[in-house]
Amino acid sequence: MGNSKSLGGAKLKNFLNLIIIMISIYSDKLPRILKNKKHLEEKLNVKITNKSREVFIEGEPEDEYIAEKVVEALNYGFEFKEAMLIKEDDFILEILSIKQFTKRGDLTRIRARIIGKCGKTKKTLCQLTKCFIQVKDNEVAILGDAEYIYNCQEAIKSLIKGSKQSNIYKYLEKHQIKPVLDLGLKE
Repeated sequence: MGNSKSLGGAKLKNFLNLIIIMISIYSDKLPRILKNKKHLEEKLNVKITNKSREVFIEGEPEDEYIAEKVVEALNYGFEFKEAMLIKEDDFILEILSIKQFTKRGDLTRIRARIIGKCGKTKKTLCQLTKCFIQVKDNEVAILGDAEYIYNCQEAIKSLIKGSKQSNIYKYLEKHQIKPVLDLGLKE
């Protein structure tokens, strides 16, 4: 068997430095990230650097993961304060690929159905599901509390498959999530 002595302080520090992994993300919205870089680093407890359009995030694994999700949300076009809800309110970010739920080639029309005239459909979905929604290319990003994400995903899938907006609104109104009563037991 090997030596049972623990590693010395310097050796342990070098060992830990070797296992730190830096996350890199390609960013379309680099100016938005750089504009808020100091605030992101402060709130998310990470170090953010960039090279060209690639953003590097360095920190503790949990902090890196949350920072990655916040940067991803910013890339999809969410407002800064909405993206920061991932850290503050334990929101999650879910991405739906439009192509995954349709065989139709006219994806522009499907995106238009999700957004609606003057953004009305998207706004109504946001109100009924208590989630934030962004459409980018052929993907729909949903940001919200885990309890509400499912209904929002189902509504968007139905829209992609061709259901009428009014039917989706009725479904969402009928299947509203009841708020959980907090009895002070949650930390």
